[in-house]
Amino acid sequence: MSGCDRHIVLLVLDADGVLTDGRITIDEKGTHVRAFDVRDGMGIRLWREAGGTTAVLSSRSCPAVAMRAREMQVDHVLEGHDAKVPALQRLLGELGLSAEQACFVGDDLLDLAAMQTCGYAIAVADAAPEVCAAACYVTRHAGGRGAVREAVEHLLRRQDRWDEVVSRYHADAGRTA
Repeated sequence: MSGCDRHIVLLVLDADGVLTDGRITIDEKGTHVRAFDVRDGMGIRLWREAGGTTAVLSSRSCPAVAMRAREMQVDHVLEGHDAKVPALQRLLGELGLSAEQACFVGDDLLDLAAMQTCGYAIAVADAAPEVCAAACYVTRHAGGRGAVREAVEHLLRRQDRWDEVVSRYHADAGRTA
């Protein structure tokens, strides 16, 4: 196992194609609509419960993404950044973290530089071939279909913390004998 993934504390997610399946529906009023997978929300919850910090870093600005991020209690939402590396570096500086302490989950070419900057890179299953080639891990689940939940489980397992997190969800957790 690579030692760098043991030190990951910041999970940075692209939005369209990672938190969503990449499709944008436009209704008759011109409103952009996106669908999110509840399993990804659970993945973010698990990461936060394990003490991790979360961020969404997207090239687009979308009220639906910002709203869903708030619902999931994402710590930092950075939208409208075609050049993701400067925004990522600012966030790392604000948090006092090194790039090696961050994982970036991406799906398309706009994510490549950020993925290469971070200590650990994950691509969703339906990511562009170049993105998959740059990743340390490629999920089995597609973007917007549980890939974030899978990425979190992958990281926590590699950090030998998965069983600790899961133990909080057993029916008898917290009960005294």
